[in-house]
Amino acid sequence: MIKRAHFEGYPWLVALFLLPQLLVLSVFAILPAIEAFFQAFMLTDPFGQSSIFVGLQNFKDVLSRPEYMNSVWRTIIFSAGSTSLSMIAGLAFAVFVNHVIRGKRGYKMLLLWPYAISPVVAGVLWLFLFHPTYGAIALMMRQFGFNWDPLLNGNDAMFLVIVAASWKQVTYNFVFFLASLQAVPKSLIEAAAIDGAGPIKRLFTIIFPLMAPITFFLLVINVIHSFFDTFPIIDSLTQGGPAGATDIMVYRVYHDGFVAQDLGGSSAQSVILMLLVVGLTFVQFRYIEKKIKYSGK
Repeated sequence: MIKRAHFEGYPWLVALFLLPQLLVLSVFAILPAIEAFFQAFMLTDPFGQSSIFVGLQNFKDVLSRPEYMNSVWRTIIFSAGSTSLSMIAGLAFAVFVNHVIRGKRGYKMLLLWPYAISPVVAGVLWLFLFHPTYGAIALMMRQFGFNWDPLLNGNDAMFLVIVAASWKQVTYNFVFFLASLQAVPKSLIEAAAIDGAGPIKRLFTIIFPLMAPITFFLLVINVIHSFFDTFPIIDSLTQGGPAGATDIMVYRVYHDGFVAQDLGGSSAQSVILMLLVVGLTFVQFRYIEKKIKYSGK
């Protein structure tokens, strides 16, 4: 029998439990977001001593800059590449581990390790591996005739940050995909096998449709992650270079705000980034979620 906690007559106890999380969210998320929203409509000096209201001028200035519009396209490319790669790799690892008979716990542990590494450490690790001068993998690639140099070649740099961001996120996808695979009723798979359906047909006609809800959830989470949470990897790997080739939107918010000291323009970019992610999430729920069949519906 499941025991449930009841708080009737003790509303202060519920507030007490929620207070630490609400304080953290308020200090590090809600209040900075409100401040950035108001700052987007102000022109502030680099020292933050005085501000004047300029309306939508910051947004007009930002959207008229060619380098910012280029960062939008780079962000779309980066998000599509990292989301696709991390989800495909996570699904592949989940399928392989689900079929492993011996050593399954060991494989799970090895695949969970990357998630415990901070994004900055992950970026530095990939830089050491692929640095054109002393990177072990980069030196091997040169021996096979690949002229690899992410410090000078923009395409190489973009490929490197996509792979690094995907490697950091693949563990998250692996855990959810594996749990979803193990929740598929074995009776359905066995019945399909008796009817003559091969492994590939069972995968695409039975397993994948049943995994559609978790796949949609991971799609939304990975897109949001690629837009917001990949700043440490970009900063530690390429710092937006070479020549702005990996200068995605979230990194440009940091660069214009903390390096160029354009507080109003940086705040306007953060608002645009938020609206873009909200719009993409709405489109996903509006047009993709309709095709998802949940159990019980």
